[in-house]
Amino acid sequence: MAARTRGNAAPEVSLSDVDETPLPQRLLRIASRMFAERGFESTSVQEIVGAAGVTKGAMYHYYASKDDLLVEIYHRMLAMQTERLNTIADGPEPVLDRLREAAADVVVTTLGNIDDAVVYFRSMHLLAPDKRGEIRAERRRYHERFRAMIEQGQREGLLRSDVSADIATHNFFGGVHHLNSWYQLDGPMSPREVGEVFADLLLHGLAPGAE
Repeated sequence: MAARTRGNAAPEVSLSDVDETPLPQRLLRIASRMFAERGFESTSVQEIVGAAGVTKGAMYHYYASKDDLLVEIYHRMLAMQTERLNTIADGPEPVLDRLREAAADVVVTTLGNIDDAVVYFRSMHLLAPDKRGEIRAERRRYHERFRAMIEQGQREGLLRSDVSADIATHNFFGGVHHLNSWYQLDGPMSPREVGEVFADLLLHGLAPGAE
């Protein structure tokens, strides 16, 4: 993925995107970049297939509409991050280590898939109501798994219990959701470094004695 230079501005998409990537994945990648750059409503199917070097018929073999591309971008992002979170949460490490890694990881994966992230946070209202409900349910399950680690830390006396785990979770992900508005891929901090800062802020704010 080409680097952004500032904020959530995306690079132009060109026929140079045509490669040997399997067509469904290539269409998703190009659509995600175009949606991030131009907006979902301002991007046409013809522009997507033109950049992919295929016909509309080839796209419709995999995706019935532009809306289907948008839905799949959401599912793809959530599925990837949920799988990673579950692997971390199910690990043998102490809960604070798992929580720290989960917090850093969601930042790293968001910045590593910044086009998907821009689309994710910008275009939810454009999904059909039933699809929007599905995506919100997936996201809620993700947040609940993350929150469960905070709750475990509170039960074990490792994290302060006077702060709602639900509020702490929403506060943390509120920051994650705004990453695309300020992070620069060519800036001084790597995604991992930003992730570590986010994780530190979460854990320090929940540390006993941090009242």
